[in-house]
Amino acid sequence: MSKPNSRANKNRGTTLVRRLSQAAMLVVLGQWSFYGLFRCPFPVPFVSCLTCPVITCYGRIVSLFWGFWLLLPTLSVLFGRAFCGWACPGGLVVQLFGKVAPIKLRLRNIFNSTASYGKYLGLAAALFLWLYLGNPRWAVPIRIGEVWNSIVLTFEHAGSYWLIRTFVVLGFAAGGLVLANLWCRFACPTGGLLEVFGRFSLIKFYKTGRCNDCDACLKVCEMATRPAEANCTNCGDCRHVCPVDAIRFGRKRD
Repeated sequence: MSKPNSRANKNRGTTLVRRLSQAAMLVVLGQWSFYGLFRCPFPVPFVSCLTCPVITCYGRIVSLFWGFWLLLPTLSVLFGRAFCGWACPGGLVVQLFGKVAPIKLRLRNIFNSTASYGKYLGLAAALFLWLYLGNPRWAVPIRIGEVWNSIVLTFEHAGSYWLIRTFVVLGFAAGGLVLANLWCRFACPTGGLLEVFGRFSLIKFYKTGRCNDCDACLKVCEMATRPAEANCTNCGDCRHVCPVDAIRFGRKRD
């Protein structure tokens, strides 16, 4: 087998393992993400659970008893934004949308580098709503009857701010059908949070001094980036496409 074919097979193997991991986490966390977007009465889901009258919420269990919001930054210090590439249910949906998106923007240019800061604006907005405004309840917490009917009731009785928040998120997600991974690359507050902590990650994919800036890695990356640069999710899809074998995984040694 030729070397290019061997690399392609290894790359497909890495992607398959990652998809299986994402699918498993979709089963575990999918309901949590779904509830947070469509049924949680707060603008920032799962950070004000102690003040919510709904005690049977799946996300309440995850966020309070599993210490989810403490676990995420800890994992990002170890593995960067690997959660986004290997475990996030929303990330899986966005990435699948990106497969059919006609615009990939897999280039190094001013727009991509500037727009990637949108994640921090999303994070700042979430922190403002949560910490400064006290994460006000913008919708009626409906937890009765069949799931789809309760979603319809939530939309019918929600305040205008909740509707704006929800349709903005849905708009970014739907936009991913045109511009690949629009939400994850340019708007996701959780991605912005993990990016901050991920700057100090101990274990990651990174470029060695052999890199010749050919951007072969960027051209296959769903997040349109290069190892250890902004938006890198440690997915590993790029590892076996480098023509000069300049991509490594582990602790980078200066």
